[in-house]
Amino acid sequence: MAYENEQLHEEKVFKDPVHRYVHVRDKLIWDLIGTAEFQRLRRIRQLGTTFFTFHGAEHSRFNHSLGVYEIIRRIIEIFQGREHWDNSERLLCLSAALLHDVGHGPFSHSFEKVFNLDHEKWTREIITGDTEINQVLRRVNDEFPQKVAEVIAKTYENKLVVSMISSQIDADRMDYLQRDAFYTGVSYGHFDMERILRVMRPTEDMVVIKKSGMHAVEDYIMSRYQMYWQVYFHPVTRSAEVILTKILHRAKKLFEQGYKFQIEPTHFYSLFNGDISLKDYLALDESVMLFFFQNWMHEEDKILKDLCRRFINRNLFKYIEFNPNSSYKQLVELIQLFKEAGIDTDYYLEVDSSSDLPYDFYRLGEEGERMPINLLMPNGELRELSRESEIVEAIAGKKRTDHKLYYPQDFVDNLPEGAVKKRIKEILQG
Repeated sequence: MAYENEQLHEEKVFKDPVHRYVHVRDKLIWDLIGTAEFQRLRRIRQLGTTFFTFHGAEHSRFNHSLGVYEIIRRIIEIFQGREHWDNSERLLCLSAALLHDVGHGPFSHSFEKVFNLDHEKWTREIITGDTEINQVLRRVNDEFPQKVAEVIAKTYENKLVVSMISSQIDADRMDYLQRDAFYTGVSYGHFDMERILRVMRPTEDMVVIKKSGMHAVEDYIMSRYQMYWQVYFHPVTRSAEVILTKILHRAKKLFEQGYKFQIEPTHFYSLFNGDISLKDYLALDESVMLFFFQNWMHEEDKILKDLCRRFINRNLFKYIEFNPNSSYKQLVELIQLFKEAGIDTDYYLEVDSSSDLPYDFYRLGEEGERMPINLLMPNGELRELSRESEIVEAIAGKKRTDHKLYYPQDFVDNLPEGAVKKRIKEILQG
C-alpha cells in the first residue's frame, strides 16, 4: 500500500479539553506527531508571557497544533463529495494544519522581534530542511514537503486549501480562540464552532459560509475582538514581554562588548551573531531560555541581573496610558529626567503600542491579503459579510490602537526626594 493511503491498524485518539477528542487514522499524521521537531512544541507555550496574567495559560503550541489538525479533519468530512472539493488534497490539508506552527520559537513574538526572525520562514525551513519532519513527508513523494510549505506560505495554487488554514475564518483562529479562552478562564472566546463547520462550503478559491450561519460568524468575530483586547493585549502580559525583550537586548549587547558570562550562553551565540542555523534554532525552547534567565540573576551586570530577577519573580513594570503622538514633549522630558536620576532608559522606559483590525473586507499591505468572509445566499450568490451583518459592518475596517508607557515603579519610589523625583511623578501621574 502507498504510504499516503496507509492507515493505522487502530484509530489513535488524543483526549482534548476543547474538541473532546482528536482523531488520527493516517500513518503519515501519526508519524509527524512523533518527530522531534513536533514534540519540541510541547516546550513552547501557546501564549508566551500570558501565564503571568492568567495563571492557567500554560498550554503549548503542541496542544494548539493538534486542535487545528482536528478542525481541518472535520471540515474535510463536511466537504466530502461536494463540488470544488478535491479529495486528493486531503492529506496535504491535514499535514499543513498540523505543522503550521512548527517554526515558532520560545516566547514567540518577543523572541522574533529582538532577533529579527520570522516563525513562518522557520516553519518552511523545518518542513523542507534536514529534519525528521522532512523525512516523513518525503515518504509520500519528494515534492510533498514543498507543497506543505507552500500552503503555509499562502502561495499554493489551490487557494481553497490555503483559506482553510489561513484566512479571516480559518481552522487556526477557530482553535486558538477557543483554546486560549479555555486555558485563561475567560468567557469571551467561545462561539458556536459546530454550527460554523456545518455551514461551511467549498468554492473554487475559498471557503464560504451559508447565509443561515451568519449569526454564528458574527459571534466568532466578536469573540476574536474581545480576546485581543481582554487577553492578547493585556497590559500585564505586555509588561512581561517588555522585560523579556529587554533581557534579550541586554544579553546580546553584553556579548558584543565581550562580557564574560558566568555560564556561557552557548545556545544564544548564533542568535547574537545573526547567523542562526536550523539545528541551533531547534535547540531553543522555553526551558532553555528560563535556565539562562535564572542563572543571569546572579551575573555581575546589574541591568541583566535586575531584569532577569523581575521576569523570574514576576516583579513587572508598571504602566500608564500614554500616547506618544500627543505627549511627545513629556516623553522627551521623562527620558531626560530618568537619565538625570541614573536610570537607563534603554532598559527601563518603554512605550508599547497594540493594534488590531478585527475584520476587513479586502486589504493589501503590511498584513498581506485579507480576503473577505463571503456568505452563500440561498440563490447561489456570494455576498461579503459586512453587507449583510450590521454588527460586523460596525467594526469592519476599523483599526483600534492602544498605547502604554512601562517603567519600574520601585526605581522611581526609591529615588531621593527632590525636583527630579517630583517631576517624574507628576508626568507619570498625568
